[in-house]
Amino acid sequence: MAAEGADDDGCRWCGDRRDETELGLRVWSGRVTDTYFARRAFVRGYAVVVWRGRHVVEPIELSPVESDLYHREVLTVARAIRDCFRPPKIDYLTLGDRGSHLHTHVTARYPDDAGADGPLPVHEPPLLIEEDWRTDAAALRVLLT
Repeated sequence: MAAEGADDDGCRWCGDRRDETELGLRVWSGRVTDTYFARRAFVRGYAVVVWRGRHVVEPIELSPVESDLYHREVLTVARAIRDCFRPPKIDYLTLGDRGSHLHTHVTARYPDDAGADGPLPVHEPPLLIEEDWRTDAAALRVLLT
């Protein structure tokens, strides 16, 4: 039996278009992606860009046109994070260990963040303060629309 919100193949992200999910708040829908502002994060300015087309796991499964659209939208989100939070660096992580559906984490990085001497920790990030999180999400949404 598929998990709640899963498609017939068991992917919990296929077809999930809710405004708020376990990832966070949806702040933008591009042509081929949905972007969620993360509810749990080690830093301000952390979003997850989720491919919204047919189910794929790896970016190499995209056609050249799909790949171009996907990566343009990832960069659109990164520019908005840069403009909203002014981090000196942005990290891009296209993972799939916990969710086998194409998505990219776009993460602001700061000199004094939890991974200042390398990558951010891999353990569960803390919940952000609700009011601050929603305010930051609204500010990012404005830049993306």
